[in-house]
Amino acid sequence: MEIAYISSNKLRFELEKSQSHVTNFFLSIFYRYPEQFITTTLVGNNIALVIFSIMTAQLMHPLLLTVTGSDLFITLIETALATAFILLAGEYIPKIIFRSNPNLWLRIFSPLFFLFYIVLYPISKISVWVSIFLLRTVGVKVNSKHHHVFSRIDLDHLIQESIDHQDEEQDLDTEVKIFQNALDFSSVKLRDCMVPRTEIIAIDEAEASLQQLKQLFIETGHSKILIYQNNIDSIIGSIHSSEMLRHPDTWTEHINDVPIVPETMQANKLMKLFNQQKKSIAVVVDEYGGTAGIVTLEDILEEIFGEIEDEHDRSGLISKKLENGEYILSGRMEIDQVNELFDLEIPESDEYSTIAGFILSHYQNLPKANETIKVLHFTFRILKVENNRIDLVKLRLN
Repeated sequence: MEIAYISSNKLRFELEKSQSHVTNFFLSIFYRYPEQFITTTLVGNNIALVIFSIMTAQLMHPLLLTVTGSDLFITLIETALATAFILLAGEYIPKIIFRSNPNLWLRIFSPLFFLFYIVLYPISKISVWVSIFLLRTVGVKVNSKHHHVFSRIDLDHLIQESIDHQDEEQDLDTEVKIFQNALDFSSVKLRDCMVPRTEIIAIDEAEASLQQLKQLFIETGHSKILIYQNNIDSIIGSIHSSEMLRHPDTWTEHINDVPIVPETMQANKLMKLFNQQKKSIAVVVDEYGGTAGIVTLEDILEEIFGEIEDEHDRSGLISKKLENGEYILSGRMEIDQVNELFDLEIPESDEYSTIAGFILSHYQNLPKANETIKVLHFTFRILKVENNRIDLVKLRLN
């Protein structure tokens, strides 16, 4: 029972508690007093082992006397057989069975266990008091208050169960995807969600005129434009279109600072930074201090809620399957997105996240237009290269 209790999903029980079922009363007590439950199982196990040992000796001893008269030999045989039986019938087999569906087995056996819980309550309670006393004696702090809380593991188990019970061809529910993304959010690095350097829209402070800035706002549709000095590696801030319109003659005095963050920074930490500084855009730098890209608040939220159309997103990314079984893909297409759309099983890695990155990582060179590249069991034909960037490819499976 203890393995079912430890492996059970407390969150699922809480969701099912609204259903009128007699076992809910028993389970609520077990979850409310976990140390009492575990102590009861341990006390019960020890009592069962003592009774089993006595009965084994009484049953087997007369039989073994007919084989040998050595008490030592009889004791060794009894110990070996009893140990083997306990390990198989009392440990391995029950744990395998109860781990298969811990919530179900815990619910089935909860009425019977509750009887033992009541009978052994005095002994278990004394054992708990003695344990707490000994722990406090050696300086271990014990919290005697009980808080029925759910851990991240409980939520992760619940989501994984929803995914496992869903058909492979069926799309995951939006809520399940959001929960799964939220659990994985702490491991997302900025380099995984940033807009790359080659797609940054920015203007030089010294060379930009008011008319050029206005034109850039009109052409891009952005509400903010990044401002740099001399080159893109020296971004000094951003200017909002409203500030430019309110202060046309002195717009350079209204450039707002933007956070400078490393590409290895976690996305959740940047979100906290955005909230603290009331910012919505940050410049991402590489290990050498050069500009690697930018990250907006929308980019971070997309890691949880999925695609959100914002001013920095590039619309019109191509991903289609041809009648001959080939694929036309934009180089900026995310590999996980392509795999989800076409089930291509393109290998993913921390070194790249897009189709273009996959090609460059294996080819180790910048290909030219119309060049054909074979990577693993994929053949790529480069259809378009623009500004030293793979823009469009045709993919064929070998």
